[in-house]
Amino acid sequence: VQLQASGGGLVQAGGSLKLSCAASGRIFNRNIWRWYRQAPGKQRELVAGITSGASPNYVDSVKGRFTISTDNAKNTVYLQMNSLTSEDTAVYYCNIRPNNWSPGYWGQGTLVTVSS
Repeated sequence: VQLQASGGGLVQAGGSLKLSCAASGRIFNRNIWRWYRQAPGKQRELVAGITSGASPNYVDSVKGRFTISTDNAKNTVYLQMNSLTSEDTAVYYCNIRPNNWSPGYWGQGTLVTVSS
């Protein structure tokens, strides 16, 4: 399985970006999609997750601003990010896994920089 993330860039505070992550190869029948991020000097944190038939979940700091969604026909997960702040500056990674205890596969990361 290979994941290709895209959509990062430089945006002003208050702006929006939409990240995409397309999976190719042998995709699991039931996927757990997640977006993580890692800011400079900080540990990687789980930002949002979604799986078929369940409600998406978000870290508190992005609730109401970020939306995770999937297009199963395209094996793609998205992260719509609105009202961005400098605290959202990080490298964003997508992840796909068949269950919660599998490390799954990772995308290469896409950099989001929010200027204040």
